[in-house]
Amino acid sequence: MLFFTQCFGAVLDLIHLRFQHYKAKRVFSAAGQLVCVVNPTHSLKYAPTRCAGAQTSVEQGILPPCHHHEAVHDPQLVPCTCPLYSCPWEGHLEVVVSHLRQTHRINILQGAEIVFLATDMHLPAPTDWIIMHSCLGHQFLLVLRKQEKYEGHPQFFATMMLIGTPTQADNFTYRLELNRNQRRLKWEATPRSVLECVDSVISDGDCLVLNTSLAQLFSDNGSLAIGIAITTSKVHNAEDEM
Repeated sequence: MLFFTQCFGAVLDLIHLRFQHYKAKRVFSAAGQLVCVVNPTHSLKYAPTRCAGAQTSVEQGILPPCHHHEAVHDPQLVPCTCPLYSCPWEGHLEVVVSHLRQTHRINILQGAEIVFLATDMHLPAPTDWIIMHSCLGHQFLLVLRKQEKYEGHPQFFATMMLIGTPTQADNFTYRLELNRNQRRLKWEATPRSVLECVDSVISDGDCLVLNTSLAQLFSDNGSLAIGIAITTSKVHNAEDEM
């Protein structure tokens, strides 16, 4: 009976996922947009000291290691940028994407415009929805987080970060768009580098912030669809023309 119950539960979860994916494709297929259904993950990593150290190192032009000890580190090594876990991995920036895909099983989508469909928005905080987006020859990390910034008042924070240096990030502009029931909400900004730490970006409020009532206004049966578009900045284009 226990085996049957577990298998039956897994089948129901699969049916629920397929139903959500079908709904998303039906809604957005007319616009020709690629849809990715993203399931939530409970975050197991809250280490503000590490983020603070990483932020200081970035400002000084030094890439931080994961752990502090007396061994000499290669200054070009960076810590794991996955916001879900306290991962001891460190490596060169060029192999961060491979690490996120192989170790943390984070999916990656390609295309100029995609739809990020986050399911089960009702789950308690802290909860994260994460995906990588490949566009314009670079990889970006989209993070949607449900977190209680004040006790008893959960909020949703969405941001796009470039898997690259802060200088490279300045060359791009990203747009997050919510559109439902004849209402539209847009957030447009320059992405931050993953070297600057997701937790710091959320703490600073430099991202799309939704309270619970606003998130419910744009959600559909517990799922929130976020349109994503990435472009090169006008300044970067002008420099290329010159």
